[in-house]
Amino acid sequence: MYNRILSLSLSEKHTCFLWGPRQTGKSTLLKRMFPDAQYYDLLLSDVYARLLRNPSLLREECLAKGLDRQTQKYPVIIDEVQKLPPLLDEVHWLIENKGLRFILCGSSARKLKRGQGNLLGGRAVRYELFPLVYKEIPDFSLEKALNDGLLPSMYTSEIPERMKQSYIGDYLKEEIMAEALTRNIPAFSRFLEVSSFSNGEILNYQNIAAECGISAPTVKDYFQILYDTLIGRTLPAYRKRSKRRLIQSPKFYYFDVGIVAYLSKRGRVEPGSELFGRAFEHFIFSEIITHSHYSELFYPIAYWRTSSGFEVDFVLGDCEIAIEAKSSSMVHNHHLKGIRAFKEEYTAKRYLVVSMDTARRKTEDGIEILPWKDFLDELWDNNLVK
Repeated sequence: MYNRILSLSLSEKHTCFLWGPRQTGKSTLLKRMFPDAQYYDLLLSDVYARLLRNPSLLREECLAKGLDRQTQKYPVIIDEVQKLPPLLDEVHWLIENKGLRFILCGSSARKLKRGQGNLLGGRAVRYELFPLVYKEIPDFSLEKALNDGLLPSMYTSEIPERMKQSYIGDYLKEEIMAEALTRNIPAFSRFLEVSSFSNGEILNYQNIAAECGISAPTVKDYFQILYDTLIGRTLPAYRKRSKRRLIQSPKFYYFDVGIVAYLSKRGRVEPGSELFGRAFEHFIFSEIITHSHYSELFYPIAYWRTSSGFEVDFVLGDCEIAIEAKSSSMVHNHHLKGIRAFKEEYTAKRYLVVSMDTARRKTEDGIEILPWKDFLDELWDNNLVK
């Protein structure tokens, strides 16, 4: 079992939503943190059927235990809350009238929104659980992470490819169909494969539509499904004024590098290859976006690219830190063209190149070259962004 960084500290005083893709470890985290909490698991058919017939049972059972603002020690936990939207009206009543605290856990708020579910009108704090990160894994293996992914069940599995096959089949297709997010599963399956080749790239709906044989509006709808179910997210372009003409369109990233590996059928990636470099950049992005959430700094993250091709992978905050991810074992001058072009345009606190170098270096013009472990140690020790 991994010691997760997400603390849910605000649950001591507030009701919380805990969202995250399936198999990120939400239920495991909650059972470890609150072993004595009143727990409703809506994946259990008897629990689901009982509350489906009579959602008021939740209220009656909480009242029977004598729970109120003074007596409640642990939050009441409802797992897979999106399966039963009417429960949220009962939760709302118990918050307003008895001061109870809940942790409402699920893989997506999309079904709640579609069913006009009660999202508690700002009365709940939102948390998000991501796949594992470097700091949570003893004896972390970069090569294993880039190939097998960082979902707990896959990182530890002896058969990660079979696990990924099941994940894609059982979740990304069957569950999406069950929630009626799309009825054309063959087209959506093709979209998942094609969109994996756009991972880490600027979105072009027309090209993806042509590859899938569907319309561009349908492609946009499919991407929205990925966003709503937390399977993918966009990285916006950095738009602060520049002398150079800038690309404005967002990039797209799947939530886990291993899922991309399976969808794109790219096979094992080896250090030094182009595919390894793309996976390495994705991994660094995942670590940064997770840190932004877990640290509760929620700093903005963007990429910077000019129309002439200069690029910086990540710009953190309001131009606080510029980061290039390079999987080269030795960073040379030609790797620094993008970050030097950015440096000519903007004044940042630090200019970093994260690489496979074995020792830290600093160029005469102030660009720091950090081994990836050094970078991640700084990030997770909260010495990078404060």
